[in-house]
Amino acid sequence: MKRPTGKAKATASCLPKKPLRHRFFALRHGESEANVAKIIISDPKVGTKAFGLTAAGRKGATRAGQMFKKTAAKRVVMVSSDFSRAKQTAQLFAQALRKAGRICPLRIAKELRERRFGSLEADSDARYPEVWAQDRHDPAARPFGVEAAQAVQRRTSRLVAKLDRELPDGADVAHGLNWRCHVLVSHGDALQILQTAFLNLNASKHRTLPHLDRAELRELKKR
Repeated sequence: MKRPTGKAKATASCLPKKPLRHRFFALRHGESEANVAKIIISDPKVGTKAFGLTAAGRKGATRAGQMFKKTAAKRVVMVSSDFSRAKQTAQLFAQALRKAGRICPLRIAKELRERRFGSLEADSDARYPEVWAQDRHDPAARPFGVEAAQAVQRRTSRLVAKLDRELPDGADVAHGLNWRCHVLVSHGDALQILQTAFLNLNASKHRTLPHLDRAELRELKKR
């Protein structure tokens, strides 16, 4: 029998093998001040206090909520990174849903924070491809002290697995509420990598997947 070569296709995903009980949607934050300045802001000490949404980013977040209200879900659970740009996106998205009569509680989860970019902090965002090139070769790589892609896959998918276990199952018929719809508000790299967990792919494949635009909402479907 042949032994694995070490170039395994295994993922660091923490999602269960069985189907998830709930529906999960990824929502990337709207345009932020860091996006406009074209700089990398991944340090929680900075990102949780500054570099929030621009006027365009606020409009994008509200528009995403207005479009999502067309879903049949009466209750949408928002789970957001604590970075200013993500939290503001979640608040505006939820506000749009509440205006449409939806019940929309908001939870904060540090597991949805931006990927840490080490010594590239506050550097030009034109340097992202340098990291992604290393990701393609090794999902455990940490160039510039960056958080490894597989570590991001592990922390984000572990959160999804935890939410799927802990959130109420099914509908609250007495109150007409659907408990199965959850929106995860996070960042570009974190959500690109989380998608690989749903698709049972190695985290090194994250840049091969369709890119999430700012304020774009996408359902995460498990393969």
